[in-house]
Amino acid sequence: MQDSASRILVGRFGAAHGVRGEIRIKSYTADPMALAGYAGLSDQTGARSFHIESARPVKDDIIVARLKGVGDRSAAEALTNLEIYIARDALPPPDEEEFYIADLIGMRAQREDGTPFGVITNVLNFGAGDILDIALEGGGAKLVPFTRACAPHVDVKNGRVIVDPPDEVDGEEAPQGSPAA
Repeated sequence: MQDSASRILVGRFGAAHGVRGEIRIKSYTADPMALAGYAGLSDQTGARSFHIESARPVKDDIIVARLKGVGDRSAAEALTNLEIYIARDALPPPDEEEFYIADLIGMRAQREDGTPFGVITNVLNFGAGDILDIALEGGGAKLVPFTRACAPHVDVKNGRVIVDPPDEVDGEEAPQGSPAA
């Protein structure tokens, strides 16, 4: 069994679909149906493994799947909200200008001029796009939208992300509803 740091989050089980054990899956892969082709899907620890026997797209990033060993609605319901992982080495290596979101965690966040800003501790997504959770150099934390405007350059080779956080006035957040100077 591999340690959890060598796993990449690729999806999350949703609600049961029907009475024969099918389940909805929110896929975090670029092509949601690619999830059905991966071998070695598991929970975060690797203790429970999952094999998708069949899948069909429902909408955008949601598929409905039949899993090996899950034959009824109750078994499917027991998986609701469980995150799905795959071993890092089972995924194709990213292209030169690509990276996995998991690669960002632990990277240094710096200003364009090289001034240290902090360290990325998490990448969050509440439905409106990815957000970098950055532990600041001087203490505290800041959430920075992971957009080209706020994070214009990701340098995987050197382990850093250039950041230009919005709404700052002399290093302090502008009050809600106030324009930043």
